[in-house]
Amino acid sequence: MSENVNFNFDSPDLLTFMFKRRKPIIVLTAIAFFISVITAFFIITPKFKSTVIIFPTSSSSVSHELLTNNLYEKKILKFGEEEEVEQLLQILSSGDIRNKIINKYNLFKHYNIDKNSRYPNTNLRNKYINNVKFTKTKYLSIKIEVLDEEPQMAADIANDIVIYLDTIINKMQKERAVQALRIVEKEYLFLKEHIKLLQDSILQIRRLGVFDYESQSEVFNDAYATALATGKINGIKKLEEKLSILAEHGGAYTSIRDLLEFELKKLSILESKYQEAKVDSELDLPHKFVVNHAEKSERKAYPIRWIIITISTILTFIFSLLLLIIFDIIKKKT
Repeated sequence: MSENVNFNFDSPDLLTFMFKRRKPIIVLTAIAFFISVITAFFIITPKFKSTVIIFPTSSSSVSHELLTNNLYEKKILKFGEEEEVEQLLQILSSGDIRNKIINKYNLFKHYNIDKNSRYPNTNLRNKYINNVKFTKTKYLSIKIEVLDEEPQMAADIANDIVIYLDTIINKMQKERAVQALRIVEKEYLFLKEHIKLLQDSILQIRRLGVFDYESQSEVFNDAYATALATGKINGIKKLEEKLSILAEHGGAYTSIRDLLEFELKKLSILESKYQEAKVDSELDLPHKFVVNHAEKSERKAYPIRWIIITISTILTFIFSLLLLIIFDIIKKKT
């Protein structure tokens, strides 16, 4: 005949039950305690953490900011906003940076991952993701945290990630900037050549005696009228020759002069764009402000042994109690 045990979790019956079953509960809890101690101190490899804090820069045009005359409007020295933070987080999590770190530090070997295993790249990527964290803070900065069994390597990886961040961004921007420079440079050089042709044409017309069609025409017409009134035959013939030259080349002169003036204004604008494109294609500026660089940690960050021991012991105690209750209920019904 099985022992009749009646209790509920809100009554002293639970304490009575625990007292009656204290031996298995104590034994199981003690075993869990010792196993967790052994695991925390001898099995789990400790890891050290290094941290870098960065702020993104403003995403305004670098060339425009550098070449503008108004120093008070420059945004190049300002911190970025929410959008720039999200962009940096995407780049930090990119495969380009991850692969650079993997190759430089030979993480396959460092993480003891067999390249001939079934999923070596997936295992390496998961290991990397577990050890390298990127977090946006409430101050719109980014915290880069790296865990590693070697404290110096954790610091080196964190600092190199920051360096590679600029490398990747500058590479992406430079590819676009070089293409833009080629387009603007082609237009700029073509326009300069066109202006030179116009200037040569103006020079040829001026050699014929046309320097300022409007003013010359007015002066020559007045002089011609005066010569006719006074009957100066020689003066009339000379003025007729000049007026004939003006009539023949004046229209071309006016058209070329106006076109040259228009093209010179275009050249001024295009030259400004050309200089901006040149700056964008040549400069390698940082895209973040580093608040603090990673340093070699002197204390381990993982595992936190007392938490592992405490949680393991408590969970084992609760689990063993529940098992004994279930076992007792089953035994009672049989």
